[in-house]
Amino acid sequence: MSRLIRIGQWLNGSGFADYEHAFVFVGDGRLVEAQPGGAELRPLSVYDGRPALWSTGRYALTGAQRAAVVAAARGYIGVPYSAADYFALAAHRLRLPVGPLIKGYVASSRHMICSQLVDQCYLDAGVHLFSDGRWPGYVTPADLAKLLLA
Repeated sequence: MSRLIRIGQWLNGSGFADYEHAFVFVGDGRLVEAQPGGAELRPLSVYDGRPALWSTGRYALTGAQRAAVVAAARGYIGVPYSAADYFALAAHRLRLPVGPLIKGYVASSRHMICSQLVDQCYLDAGVHLFSDGRWPGYVTPADLAKLLLA
């Protein structure tokens, strides 16, 4: 799956980035992440020994905003994964003449790739991670990594 994600990110202009996944830490050693079978609550320990970037300290969130991000993440458990979103994002980037149809599809929170789930949780908490005018849902793991590496 990670190779498909790398190809999807390349199609979306992120190159062959080293960041292929994103999740929301919800406390108590648990995280919520989009998986091919749907968004799941999993132990953070599944990523022991694997490199990760953390947003801690990068955004000045209030306690209420942090709680809202966590509540949103927990609310998305079970939401189906959508590899088709990568192709929709690529079609937008390549300026294929299907804009309005794709925009609505990608903006839907009824299916999400991992980075969309993270971005949507922050949006639900009133926190906009991106200020570049992108359409809702147009985010890859590499896009999130760029925010943290800036």
